[in-house]
Amino acid sequence: MGALEVLKRKSGVIVGDDVLNLFKYAKEHKFAIPAINVTSSSTVVASLEAARDAKSPVIIQMSQGGSAYFAGKGVSNTNQFASISGAIAAAYYIRSIAPAYGIPVILHTDHCAKKLLPWLDGMLDADEKYFVEHGEPLFSSHMIDLSEEEKEENIAITKKYAERAAPMKQWLEMEIGITGGEEDGVDNTDVDNSALYTQPEDIYEVYKALSSVSPYFSIAAAFGNVHGVYKPGNVKLHPELLGKHQAYTKQQISSAEEKPLFLVFHGGSGSSKEEFRQGIENGVIKVNLDTDLQYAYLTGIRDYVLNKKDYLMQQVGNPDGDDKPNKKYFDPRVWVREGEKTMTARVKEALTDFNTANQL
Repeated sequence: MGALEVLKRKSGVIVGDDVLNLFKYAKEHKFAIPAINVTSSSTVVASLEAARDAKSPVIIQMSQGGSAYFAGKGVSNTNQFASISGAIAAAYYIRSIAPAYGIPVILHTDHCAKKLLPWLDGMLDADEKYFVEHGEPLFSSHMIDLSEEEKEENIAITKKYAERAAPMKQWLEMEIGITGGEEDGVDNTDVDNSALYTQPEDIYEVYKALSSVSPYFSIAAAFGNVHGVYKPGNVKLHPELLGKHQAYTKQQISSAEEKPLFLVFHGGSGSSKEEFRQGIENGVIKVNLDTDLQYAYLTGIRDYVLNKKDYLMQQVGNPDGDDKPNKKYFDPRVWVREGEKTMTARVKEALTDFNTANQL
């Protein structure tokens, strides 16, 4: 039996109970689904190709900045206009192309801080409109990240958004405790170290608030996570803390389930396989990937340009002759594809590391 057995929709963007059942299956079978930040159709297809070849489910997500880039850097982002427009355009594109790859895809949006809530509001407007027409939201899920706010405010606002998402059976991911480093304009490089480690009591407060609304939620608990890649030893991850969160909530709700929480691993770039394995053992069902994949995408294009430099300096004339045309070398379909190939290879590596390969 594979993960497809628990899904009604076997390929394309999945929603509602399919998302819940896929995460339940992942937790039970001890694998995590990589959530890949995309900024273009090219990075989308690189992700889908890797998951298809590895017979894996995948999460494709857009950040606020990535969404604006999808719309185009020439579009104004006043009032989050470009970010809303780009996210919706990306969602329709992914919904259109994902079935061609024959795998289940969770369509997600990444870190939405308090100052970015108008972006989330705009996407939820689109979700509700799509729901009226199709009986499901446009996006499978969203992430709200109010970890920089006071705990009480974080939980209260998150619960309000959960109440809006619940009628659509839309998944909501929230963060409590801060992921360090800097990503997409949010700079947590100078936060107090204690804020990087969430307490079990805080996790239970989140669980209690959100479970009263719906079962469609996951928690990104901080256990020393940092965005970006740093030298070994500079980041102190403690994924064993996630086991304490599970045990505490299990005790509080008298659950028969050993791991009642759906947990998320942020800031995973540069982490060891052992750290990922520990997180997955403790109920992590989603791992965010961004920095490593940006670099992987670059390497294919970089190496192509360096190796073909003498064929790219002009339209006609190269080492093979002064009258030789260079179109087949500078055609974007050639060099962009090289980036897709190296990104695809890196995604496949992650699918193996997280035990997601061959789970379908």
